[in-house]
Amino acid sequence: MQQYTKRFSLLHFALFSGAIATTLTMSVLPVRSVRAAMQDSPKALVDEVWQLVNREYVDSTFNKVNWQLSRQNLLSKNYTSKEQAYNAIRAELEKLGDPYTRFLDPQQFAALTDQTAGELSGVGIRMEVNEQTKRLTVVEAIENSPALKAGLRSGDEILAIDGKPTQGLDVQQASNMIRGKAGTPVNLRIGRSGQQNLDVRITRAKIEVPTVRYSVKQEGKNRVGYISLREFNAHAAEQMQRAIYDLNRQQVDGYVLDLRGNPGGLLQASIEIARMWLDTGDIVRTVDRRGKSEKIAANRSSLVKQPVAVLVDGNSASASEILAGALKDNNRAVVVGSQTFGKALVQSVHSLSDGSGLAITIAHYYTPKGTDISHKGITPDVKIDLTEAQVRQLATNPNLVGTQNDPQYARAIAVLGTNSLAQTAPNQTLKSSGMR
Repeated sequence: MQQYTKRFSLLHFALFSGAIATTLTMSVLPVRSVRAAMQDSPKALVDEVWQLVNREYVDSTFNKVNWQLSRQNLLSKNYTSKEQAYNAIRAELEKLGDPYTRFLDPQQFAALTDQTAGELSGVGIRMEVNEQTKRLTVVEAIENSPALKAGLRSGDEILAIDGKPTQGLDVQQASNMIRGKAGTPVNLRIGRSGQQNLDVRITRAKIEVPTVRYSVKQEGKNRVGYISLREFNAHAAEQMQRAIYDLNRQQVDGYVLDLRGNPGGLLQASIEIARMWLDTGDIVRTVDRRGKSEKIAANRSSLVKQPVAVLVDGNSASASEILAGALKDNNRAVVVGSQTFGKALVQSVHSLSDGSGLAITIAHYYTPKGTDISHKGITPDVKIDLTEAQVRQLATNPNLVGTQNDPQYARAIAVLGTNSLAQTAPNQTLKSSGMR
């Protein structure tokens, strides 16, 4: 079958993630007539998927699956709808036994690309369904967002969206209703404790999603720059750079980089961020289906001279593991927390002819010292696991995260305070030898 996709450098990027679990390479169809033809042919779509997997999958034996027979199975069926084709594709991909090689319907693919772009078109709120009230509740109005400017705040209940009650809706359903084209309005009915219900009309806008949070914390005689990185999206590197510049300006003595709960993100973002913390040394090594090995290294562009502690947990995955592994193996930082997730595979993600997408495992990666973390994760230098009670306490009181009431953070501060563990690495060109 003819290969219909054409790649563009602006859409060629990579993504690591534990939750999304992909290394992303976007491809698009430049010709409208070709797209229309493909949309009308579910059988062409299933063969498009088969061809991509056949060409790129990391294991040339396809995990001992007869991939030629899979093509016959796919093409032997008559599809009366796209949904039938989608189900057939998923069934064949499941035979590979690889949860990271998967089909994304158009809605899932759009959500993935929105997430990796680090932008959304909406009003700028984080929501949850409150466990006690079962009502859709605002967790946060994002900085400089239309929601914040309209006066929405944490704890507000969203009772209706454009007149439709939200009772029974989950967060994804509500998000789909609130998001929309920038410049268009959405009407929210807000319930607020101690007040009458409010009707708020908000104009949607393009919003950069904050993924980096930071602050200066006074820990004894030392000023600590605390940075929390939630994911490696397209804006993560620039947000990280701004945070480091600001904290350096405030003359912090050391850093705590919090990667707990970070499922991963864009490969390029993880490389750029690693180079902000690491002056020399390898960052990661990848190996493809032909056994070709590629190393990515630091480039003497580090922004941080101070000692560093990195916080990780079981939900620190993929790009987070690459960053933590690079800093650990190069003796640039001490890693504190729990064993990480253990994802060492790289995926490419292609846009397909009907707006759906396909993630394909294309490579394996290793830490700078050659460690394969697949299904094992990174072992922290200082291992400290939270009890279930501690996890619940931090989850229900997020203001305690990154404080002395956070046992893993507290241990990181203690580690930074000891010169033996807070030394900068011997292969670094940095001068600081520890916190004062």
